[in-house]
Amino acid sequence: MLKGFFHVPKAVNEPVKSYAPNSPEKAAVQAAYTTLWNSQIDVPLYIGSEEIRTGNTKTISAPHDHKHIVGKYHLAEKQHIEKAIANALEARKAWADMAWEQRAAIFLKAAELIAGPYRARINAATMIGQSKNIHQAEIDASCELIDFLRYNVEFMTQIYNDQPKSDSTVWNRVEYRPLEGFIYAITPFNFTAIAANLPASAAMMGNVVVWKPSDSQVFSAKIIIDVFKEAGVPDGVINVVFGDALMITDTVLASRDFAGVHFTGSTHVFKDIWAKIGANIHHYKTYPRIVGETGGKDFIIAHPSANVKQVTTGITRGAFEFQGQKCSAASRAYIPQSLWPAVKEQLIADVKSMKMGSPEDFGNFITAVIHEGSFDKLASYIDQAKKDADAEIIVGGNYDKSVGYFIEPTVIVTTNPKYTTMETELFGPVITIYVYENAKWEETLELVDTTSEYALTGAVFSQDRYAIEVATTKLQNAAGNFYINDKPTGAVVGMQPFGGARASGTNDKAGSALNLLRWASPRTIKETFVTPEDYRYPFLG
Repeated sequence: MLKGFFHVPKAVNEPVKSYAPNSPEKAAVQAAYTTLWNSQIDVPLYIGSEEIRTGNTKTISAPHDHKHIVGKYHLAEKQHIEKAIANALEARKAWADMAWEQRAAIFLKAAELIAGPYRARINAATMIGQSKNIHQAEIDASCELIDFLRYNVEFMTQIYNDQPKSDSTVWNRVEYRPLEGFIYAITPFNFTAIAANLPASAAMMGNVVVWKPSDSQVFSAKIIIDVFKEAGVPDGVINVVFGDALMITDTVLASRDFAGVHFTGSTHVFKDIWAKIGANIHHYKTYPRIVGETGGKDFIIAHPSANVKQVTTGITRGAFEFQGQKCSAASRAYIPQSLWPAVKEQLIADVKSMKMGSPEDFGNFITAVIHEGSFDKLASYIDQAKKDADAEIIVGGNYDKSVGYFIEPTVIVTTNPKYTTMETELFGPVITIYVYENAKWEETLELVDTTSEYALTGAVFSQDRYAIEVATTKLQNAAGNFYINDKPTGAVVGMQPFGGARASGTNDKAGSALNLLRWASPRTIKETFVTPEDYRYPFLG
């Protein structure tokens, strides 16, 4: 084995490309988009060294043109999940023993593959399969994913470097072992970077994984798999399965070797998984790690001193980028009466200026929501708001699914601070605003804190430092990521570790060493140099 204290390349955040007219990156992604759009992929299960095609398939289509088929993926049966677990456990024998620098090299290579030869392809796949405009695809599928891979390697070395005190008589060491068993990674549709990071972060620490991507993210998941394979992730380390979520989860959680779940998705599903783990706890070889980032009902609150244009931009970007399909998206706002007329005017003008359509047209800010179920849910809340006496839609409110699942950016104003859409997570381009009396700043902060069960992100806009201090204190439990004079979205790996508490998850902070620590099981080793040979202590005389 090689010997040395190895230093990994210093992690830096990947620069976001502009995709300006006539830029080489724009030409490259348009070419990749055209190629993927005009071809069809066939995505198998990836179990050990096998690519398994069950013949039981579902089609993949673009949310902005749902009749256009771009591929299909194969669905697993229970036997395939059991096989994936067995392959993971077999692969663990070599993977857990692999030197950390060898694991690091694999994921550093994956980062550079995405930064270079795979960039246009993974962005285009995200644009097609998840209907992200090019900016949203670039900051997610390329930049954030590259950042996760680079920074996680650096965080891993920081963890390994954290060692206990020793003296001349004893050498104390801590080794950070992978968990005993396998990890179950369940990933969402909305971020390609999250889909890759949840299995990769656990694997980087020496664990083996059974990964179930969202059915609505399979198109870009295939690119992630291709990258991992080219980077050198060994067969069986990350096994990829698709199919009935309940069957897959029940099969995984029934295994005695289940060691942890890395989850991003709905609060309800996560709670059900937690309950099942609890019911099976006497069966497991070890206490499973439960790490989850779930829902949000994220807020913006403006103080009377706030800048109107800054508040309005925070609302439009925070609520409507990627059609509001971010756990961190602003979906409720509190605006003081004195600012409301100006905010309302600017907000209506900004929303009316937004173009909506296919992400292939770079002039479109808004594209489609992810699937028909999401569309129908959002349409029902919009229709209800049109009927309710305590709600008014001031801009937007239209929708059409004849070609794609298009929901207009919609702003609801309510006189009821506990109106349904102030409390319920919608996950779409809908924000609800409550206008409060200027003198009720602290009362409104209390309202912000108590209205929602979630506590993921939130933002305060103010030019008054005393007001900012009060808000920061009173809202300390209302958001795991708190923003001052900025929108509540866009956490950057290595800068703003991401995660919330309450019904928003376990707050294990993706994009930091805190998350990686969850996938390690420390062992303390004490080595005594001169070992005692007599049990008698001096006090015995």
